[in-house]
Amino acid sequence: MALVYDQMSNPELLSKQWLEEKFPEEVIQLLEKTIQWDSVGEPVVLNTRRALNGAELKAQEPAAFIANQQRLNDIRYVNKFLESVNAQLTQGGYFVGCVEVSQRRKERFLAKYPRPFNKVFYTFDFLHKRLWPKLPYLKRAYFALTQGKNRVISEMETYGRLYACGFRLLDTVEVEDKLYFVVEKTGEPEFNTEATYGPFIKLRRVGKHGKIMKVYKLRTMSPYSEYVQQLIYEWNGLGTGAKFKDDPRITTLGHFFRKYWLDELPMLFNFIRGDVKLFGVRPISKHYFSLYPEEFQEFRKKFKPGLIPPVYVEIPKCLEDTIDIERRYLQAYERQPFLTDLRYTTKAFYNIFIKMVRSY
Repeated sequence: MALVYDQMSNPELLSKQWLEEKFPEEVIQLLEKTIQWDSVGEPVVLNTRRALNGAELKAQEPAAFIANQQRLNDIRYVNKFLESVNAQLTQGGYFVGCVEVSQRRKERFLAKYPRPFNKVFYTFDFLHKRLWPKLPYLKRAYFALTQGKNRVISEMETYGRLYACGFRLLDTVEVEDKLYFVVEKTGEPEFNTEATYGPFIKLRRVGKHGKIMKVYKLRTMSPYSEYVQQLIYEWNGLGTGAKFKDDPRITTLGHFFRKYWLDELPMLFNFIRGDVKLFGVRPISKHYFSLYPEEFQEFRKKFKPGLIPPVYVEIPKCLEDTIDIERRYLQAYERQPFLTDLRYTTKAFYNIFIKMVRSY
């Protein structure tokens, strides 16, 4: 039996056959492959765009399996909805939802209209549904007019929101332009009030003494990409230059920004504030920091990070190269701080402006 809520009103008990009729066959097959049906009890099946009301569900025990038919694209407060689902699930419980990702939306638009009008219509849709919601001071007007329905969400943003709200991705399947996902509750939501769509972002990075600092940058990735760094590492590992291989989080504009270091310009504010010095090891995320050997982590935390990293002096090919380069620099800096930074900065500027070494 499945407990079904239609827009969070008039709940009624229906058979599992109803679940199979309401969801595509491919989704049912995905569920049978991914979860243990015998352990989930009665599924809670939703058809709602609103956050779950705990008062309405207080008579029910925490569920082991919740599914929602509505696309995330049409939910006004996506994170609040996912947080409320998390609150109604048992630890290790499952949630099934769906989303139309931005790439499929683009393909649908281009196939729907004849050339060259398809690109004109898609450009208008991009400006209206993707750019407008990200503009400071204007996004409130956008959500007031649209209520957040039919918004554009990328695949990476979807995963990032899920991880930010305490879930872990188990598997996905694409059916009729929708990406259905199965996730497992692994913890509590982070309730990040500083998450933003805008072009300027603040990233949490490991600084001196291991303290978490906020680094300012231009956005080069989909929103909430920080939360899926470990997922991308598990999928693709590290590639050339000890960066994540074939990183799907980086946007088209983001590749351009990274190539010419434009994304680093806002870090000048960190430099002015004294959070970083001109030259030094790069402030990195907690996950990337965890890939370093523990003894080097402790050594690295003794130093203030820098705006220009030593990997522009010696170009690494892998993570081990990066660690060796940083170790040599920090050991030299520990002995002769001023002369080391002067020598390294001069060589870095030569590589950047004369040899045209680029960041990707």
